[in-house]
Amino acid sequence: MTGTTTPAGRAEGSGRAPLRTAVLGTGSWGTTFAAVLADAGCDVTLWGRTEAVCREIAQHHRNEAYLPGLDLPERVSATTDAAAALQGAQVVAVAVPAQSARAILAPLRDHLEPDAVVVSLMKGVELSTDRRMSEVLQEVLDLPASRVAVVSGPNLAREIAERQPTATVVASSDPETARLVAAACASPSFRPYTNTDVVGVELCGAVKNVIALAVGIAQGQGFGNNTTATVITRGLVEITRLGLALGADHETFSGLAGMGDLVATCASPLSRNHSLGVQLGRGLGLEEAIAATRGTAEGVKSATSVLDLAQRVGVDMPITAAVVDVLDGRLPVVEMAGRLLSRPHRAEGVQGAHEPLPRASDPDPV
Repeated sequence: MTGTTTPAGRAEGSGRAPLRTAVLGTGSWGTTFAAVLADAGCDVTLWGRTEAVCREIAQHHRNEAYLPGLDLPERVSATTDAAAALQGAQVVAVAVPAQSARAILAPLRDHLEPDAVVVSLMKGVELSTDRRMSEVLQEVLDLPASRVAVVSGPNLAREIAERQPTATVVASSDPETARLVAAACASPSFRPYTNTDVVGVELCGAVKNVIALAVGIAQGQGFGNNTTATVITRGLVEITRLGLALGADHETFSGLAGMGDLVATCASPLSRNHSLGVQLGRGLGLEEAIAATRGTAEGVKSATSVLDLAQRVGVDMPITAAVVDVLDGRLPVVEMAGRLLSRPHRAEGVQGAHEPLPRASDPDPV
């Protein structure tokens, strides 16, 4: 993966220095996004805590543990020294596990450049606080919202690392920040769009993992395309309800961060959340399914946080609630579909989702 343009779209050799960037986290998505930045013309340093992984990336431009068989661009290096990785970095992307982010990032705050923009690649809601990841970044790194952006979309790491064409959404409360990050990662195979709906983009990224678990559970039980389409569609309704209750833009949910990411995550065996759900549907216990999946499935821990957040704002999320009960052992997977199908009949639309269908004995509407 070798870049040919700089972040602002300038051809190489224009005489202007490439943007200096850092990525925190050497897992599959962090390593992939580092490659995307490099393809866009940035100099990139990955930071991780595993010496062997960082050495392999720095010396051989490979990360066999997470992206086996793929070469990384020459512009990508890696180190276990956080201060070195962050020195001079104008854009810092964070791709650490959502539930560990606060503890991992706190010691790094003083190493950030004073004007650095921080980008969340994480998709989750923090346990115990119900904070979205951009909110966690602002708190733990002491940043204004204007210096934080989020990236989310149909972004399966392996496909992007192979340079398969895809698009994503870069959201920030500050349009200039969103444009800076979009320019830093735009490449011939990676197309960023920008908006200011941070709430909507983040919720889409977090909740779609929970819906992917539900789809995986259904498919693991042998259910087919009708069931999959039903769960995906009604899952999008749940995501939209929660987002609107928290002030998100309705358009976000029909776009790349919403329907786009939901379909990709629910349909692909490359999705760890989907794959873990399949293992649960086949009868494995949660710990066995996690071991079989061999990776972080953010939906497992975020499901409870998402449900807590929904209950706090009075939003009904039956699929999410069923997933939480399965994960907590209160609902056998074989009973999950029956619970969802036995719910009271309601109108389909997001806004009218709480209105029951009229009964034959009801008077005619005026």
